Amino acid sequence: MLLEDYFHFLAEDDIRIKGHRIGIETILYEYLFRARTAEEIANIYTSLTLAEVYATILYYLENKEAVSHYIDDWLEWGHQQRKAQAMNPPPAAARLRKIKAEREAKENVCGN
Repeated sequence: MLLEDYFHFLAEDDIRIKGHRIGIETILYEYLFRARTAEEIANIYTSLTLAEVYATILYYLENKEAVSHYIDDWLEWGHQQRKAQAMNPPPAAARLRKIKAEREAKENVCGN
């Protein structure tokens, strides 16, 4: 079996573990940024085999420059999405913030 056989290359910015909806970025985030071992990752994502987790890590190690760029783009996309959401929150979130602010204002008045 070739290493690439473990993956489904949907697009340049979307590589999934074959047979799963889990992207390689999910596994690699745990490995690179949370310093988890392959065994720990397999215990978290129980639908994955240990071989699939190791294959993802090996794919990263064999293609470090390209996959690092892939991860950087994914992290930047997430940052931009959170920023956009903060600038234009859903109506329910805005209502909850308003209720919270009113409660805190009421507590401050009663507490003084």
